Amino acid sequence: MARIDKINEEVKRELAAVIRELKDARIPTMTSVVAVNVTNDLRYAKAYISVMGDEETQKKALAGLKSAAGFVRREIGRRVKLRYAPEFIFELDHSIEHGAHIEELLRKSGL
Repeated sequence: MARIDKINEEVKRELAAVIRELKDARIPTMTSVVAVNVTNDLRYAKAYISVMGDEETQKKALAGLKSAAGFVRREIGRRVKLRYAPEFIFELDHSIEHGAHIEELLRKSGL
């Protein structure tokens, strides 16, 4: 496993913990970190977030995460020993939601 892959996994794990600790009403408890991609220079990290709920809930959660980005960055910098704490870019990921939809379709069709 490459060094950057290890960093991605560690940042993902710690980011999930930090998000669970956030006390923002816009961020539901069913918010998951699907993946994190940290750039090679460790300056930026794109975090793919899955939020269970309707589109409005997802938008509010993303807004809550963006407003907490500075806090999240400081916490990750404190918890993960890196030269730089990356600046986070949050994006919605619909893969879990899509998988649940496909599973529902398969269940209905009797497969």
